[in-house]
Amino acid sequence: MDFTVSDVHDLTEIRLSGRMTFTDHNAFRSVIAAMDRPAGHRVVFDLSDLEFVDSTGLGVFFIAHDTARRKDLRLAMQGARDQVHRVFRAANLHGIFPVSA
Repeated sequence: MDFTVSDVHDLTEIRLSGRMTFTDHNAFRSVIAAMDRPAGHRVVFDLSDLEFVDSTGLGVFFIAHDTARRKDLRLAMQGARDQVHRVFRAANLHGIFPVSA
């Protein structure tokens, strides 16, 4: 998994690409660190280039959700497609935070 972080005013976009698997668990700590923003800030994960996510990958999105809740951030996911979208729907992530295609 690779990621980039872009900030524009009150929005942080975190673009994930490649495959998100167990081996990326430690690398995701850097993604969580990028969420160190003031309360009310909006954080959007752009998943349009993410090709695959396994159960560990799902787990780190729950960590991101908990982090956002503790810091009072507005978290959303966008661009999930194919396998990633199916896994998110199966795990009911769209019921926890916004996930748009």
